[in-house]
Amino acid sequence: MKASVTAGSVALIAYIATIPAANLAVTHLGAVPVGFGYLAPAGVYLVGLALVLRDLSREAAGRLAVLGAIAAGIVISYVLADPDLAVASTVAFAVAELADFVVYEPLRQRGLLIAMVASNAIGIICDSLLFLQLAFGSLEYLSGQILGKVWMTLAAVAILALLRRRRRRVAL
Repeated sequence: MKASVTAGSVALIAYIATIPAANLAVTHLGAVPVGFGYLAPAGVYLVGLALVLRDLSREAAGRLAVLGAIAAGIVISYVLADPDLAVASTVAFAVAELADFVVYEPLRQRGLLIAMVASNAIGIICDSLLFLQLAFGSLEYLSGQILGKVWMTLAAVAILALLRRRRRRVAL
């Protein structure tokens, strides 16, 4: 039990830490390449990581802890974001994370990876559309936003699949 509490705490802290980090990246780094000639605001990878960490936090710490972390993230997003980005960051975070949660919950019984991919797809689209429109009044970076977040989800799914495979081999 103590190990799962520790893993849950670490996952929640890492999840919440991505929020100010993403806001700082957007404010101070501008646009970054995400592949195939696309650009996105620099927080894109951290937001993609947040979606993954939200799902892992749910598994390690539980539903109520994750809802509390989402609430904390909403407040942190608003308070720490650059004033020009505060509303965009807060609205996009709140809607995307809650949409991710709503999709993830019923699918988690079908498996972590299925739930993670489906819920992240919804979260990625919600966050990208809302943030870009509210922050910049444009969807110019939409393809890059989606691509950068998809990279993070695919990396997480690949790592989790490898870890599961390794655990199965060790158990044999």
